[in-house]
Formats: sequence, structure tokens, C-alpha cells
Amino acid sequence: MHFTLDVLPNTRKSFHKIIENTSLEDLNKIPKGFNNNIIWNIGHIVVTQQLLAYKLSGLPMMISDGLVGKYRKDTKPEAAVSQEEVNEIKDLLFTTIEKTKADYSNDVFKDYNAYTVSTTGNTLTHINEAFEFILFHEGIHWGYVMALLRAVKN
Repeated sequence: MHFTLDVLPNTRKSFHKIIENTSLEDLNKIPKGFNNNIIWNIGHIVVTQQLLAYKLSGLPMMISDGLVGKYRKDTKPEAAVSQEEVNEIKDLLFTTIEKTKADYSNDVFKDYNAYTVSTTGNTLTHINEAFEFILFHEGIHWGYVMALLRAVKN
């Protein structure tokens, strides 16, 4: 499992770089043919990681209920995101993974409530399976973000 937890900070660096190099306007833009935007996808990976790792383990999450409500599965952008919220998401990209790695090393994840993911239909029954799915999930959204970047630049 250490490999997965070592890869996640690297994928998060890629998302961070996109935030740093993309205007607030472009982060919020929903191109024709899309139902969300770049910043929604990045907020979504942060929220999903917290839900799958912490909430399903019965542990407190590092994110607010407000973020969960805006970026969980089956949501879409309802309004433009402020620079303040972008900065919060940008910070959470790393703080959430750093804490997760520390918590995993300290054997904090004891229990896990099984959850069937809609993307693949697989049931996660253990924190290790959750981490593997989180990595896969972030790869899916990396692809969406790359497509959105191309669309907003054209």
C-alpha cells in the first residue's frame, strides 16, 4: 500500500500545477459539451478521498460539510468558485494526503464500512482497497481535467 500512498502526492502535484497555471476564469469555465469545470474536478478528488478513506472508516474528515456538499458524487458547479475557495482546495490537495499517509503509518484505519463504487461496481471492503480505488479515481479525473483544459484554451 505504500506505493499507492507514494503515488498520490505526485498526482496531486499535477493538479496543483494546473491550478497555479490556470486563471480563475478558466478554472470556473464550463465548456460546451461538459457539465462541470476544472476546479470542480479537483475539489471532487479531494472530497472523494476523504469520504472513501475517512468517513467510511468512521473517522473525522479534514474537510467541511460545505465542501462535501459542493463536490461529492452527483453534484455539479452551481456558481463560480472564488479565489479563496480555490486556495483552500489547493492547500487540501497536500494536507489531506500527508495526514492520510501519517494515519496509515500509525494504524489509525481500523474499521471500514463496505461501499460499492458506482464507477466500476466493485465493493470496497478495506482501507487498502479504498486507496487503490482513490488512485484510479484520481486518474479518471486527471483525464477530465486535461480535456477541460484543452476545451477552455480553444
